[in-house]
Amino acid sequence: MEILKLEILTNDLENTERFYQDILDLLIVKRGDNGVSFSAGSTTLTFKHITNQKPVYHFAFNIPHNKLDEAFEWVSKRAEIMDVTPGHKIADFVNWNAKSFYFYDNNGNILEFIARYELENKSDELFDGNSIINISEIGVATDDVTTECDTLINKHNLSVFSKQPRLNNFTAMGDHNGLLILSIASRHWYPTEKLAQKHYTKLEVGNNRQIQVLEFHSNG
Repeated sequence: MEILKLEILTNDLENTERFYQDILDLLIVKRGDNGVSFSAGSTTLTFKHITNQKPVYHFAFNIPHNKLDEAFEWVSKRAEIMDVTPGHKIADFVNWNAKSFYFYDNNGNILEFIARYELENKSDELFDGNSIINISEIGVATDDVTTECDTLINKHNLSVFSKQPRLNNFTAMGDHNGLLILSIASRHWYPTEKLAQKHYTKLEVGNNRQIQVLEFHSNG
């Protein structure tokens, strides 16, 4: 599965634009009074302005699997990388054959750079914003993970990620290229104490040679 487009919300459009352009070096592909879109590798990332919420999301960027240390140094000069356990900043997902690190954007969104060793994406270029391959994960909170998962399987032909057992409070759907992370609302987003909450999220995904639009909403 590929996440071709991701649309989420921000209540601070000006500083969001500044962060993703100046800190992550992403190219702006569209700008307007009510939103801004960036090129994050092969994914178009769009922020829509909202005034009556302060939404927090969790999403991840795939990076070349041989560039984790270089990416860590690059980001550490621009943002504070958080601990995943006391004194350790690199998460080792043995079952997923991947390693990653985490940091916040200006909105408090939890961002992740992840190196997946089963993908053939080695790079010989110096790491910078152009090295980002795509957005590979987006977290979506739901009141019922089991029902949401069944709906995505039956209606959209998505599959449960082979590396992650399906649970009633957490399920990953897709593959190494793109994952939809379903979490029960009010579960913590790893590695933080921030609770997963339902917020508007819109994706355009490529799956089994079909392009589909998935849309999720808040309680409001």
